[in-house]
Amino acid sequence: MGAELRSVAAQINAAVIANGVSVDRALEDTAIEAPRDAALLRAISYGSLRWHYRLQWQCDQLLTRPLRKRDAILGALLRVGLFQLQWLRIPDHAAVSATVAAAEVVGAAGAKSLINAVLRRFLRERAALDERMQAAPEALTSHPAWLLGVIEHECPDAAAAIVAANNQPPPMWLRINALRTNRAAYLQLLASHGIAAQAAHEPATAVLLEQPRPTAELPGYADGLVSVQDAAAQFAAGYLQPQPGQRVLDACAAPGGKSAHILESCPQLDTLLAIDADAERLAVVEANFKRLGLVGRTRCGDAGQPADWWDGKPFDRILLDAPCSALGVIRRHPDIKVLRRPDDLAAVAAQQARLLAALWPMLVPGGRLVYATCTITRRENYEQIEKFLHATGDAVLSGPDSDSGRQICPGEANMDGFYYACLDKR
Repeated sequence: MGAELRSVAAQINAAVIANGVSVDRALEDTAIEAPRDAALLRAISYGSLRWHYRLQWQCDQLLTRPLRKRDAILGALLRVGLFQLQWLRIPDHAAVSATVAAAEVVGAAGAKSLINAVLRRFLRERAALDERMQAAPEALTSHPAWLLGVIEHECPDAAAAIVAANNQPPPMWLRINALRTNRAAYLQLLASHGIAAQAAHEPATAVLLEQPRPTAELPGYADGLVSVQDAAAQFAAGYLQPQPGQRVLDACAAPGGKSAHILESCPQLDTLLAIDADAERLAVVEANFKRLGLVGRTRCGDAGQPADWWDGKPFDRILLDAPCSALGVIRRHPDIKVLRRPDDLAAVAAQQARLLAALWPMLVPGGRLVYATCTITRRENYEQIEKFLHATGDAVLSGPDSDSGRQICPGEANMDGFYYACLDKR
């Protein structure tokens, strides 16, 4: 299984780097089911992307001549091998042997000697490589130069901490279902199962596990006691302040964590409508509602084209968890560092403005729209809201940090990077 697993990891890596496939989608298409093997595959797949820029730099230093474009799988095998040697608790000889053997599995048997030579050369020259790397920022930080520039420009005081957070595996946060338990009781339940955890300072529903683990091992998960959701994402329901009898719209709802939290926080709503343009992901929303014992409506559609799905009745509350560059959740989706491009920021900003303009007329006077992103750029956050306020006479910014909204930096209090702005209609 060692060689086969490495071959699958290399194919996933190549699919992301060469073909732009998301790592989550690539992992979904694998057939490795044994829990231990699946966990190792996931660790290699995510880790080799998290450290891609360092691993690629090391490959460039260790190869006597660059690989050809058609040798994408060979480059992926080298990165997979180098990742194991630096970040996994696998003996060096076993990591090298399994990676070399994987070359034959992927039809590159002629490259076995090259892979062996590069990996063993790394082991001999690692100290010298580490010294040279100090003068190579992309390799040292494992971030592309343009992204380093964005982080340093947007968050100069927190740039080093954000880069460090982006390179760490993500923590596992839980959200307590207040309809079925409370945080103190669930912490006791976790302790009785030998699972170490702690309560967050805020929000009041958040619990941080000391070590991530499969949801199947969480007591009461199948019965809807808890959900997996980062603490920063759990602020949305509180900022929305839903009240009994109100109509609430979650405009870009999938996978449904925020919709569920809204229903948990106020089950006496008249209606919660969860809209998403992706029917497949909307099915996940419905499955979450069922597991948690919640009643909400779902509808497939483009939130920016309400004529296709809206019944004309205004909403008291609207949550717009807007499409964004996702630069606040890189530790959860390390392929963002590889797949995102500078031009993407302008495209998503335009999409956000379109959605804000389309949704605002659907809000009742006195109602609230909460705008949220999981990114750190002012263009998508502060500046987006400033432009909207300038163009919208009946909108006023209130709630957290009412002068500008609330920016949570990646890694702050061990949370993901998020931005929130509460827009009230006069």
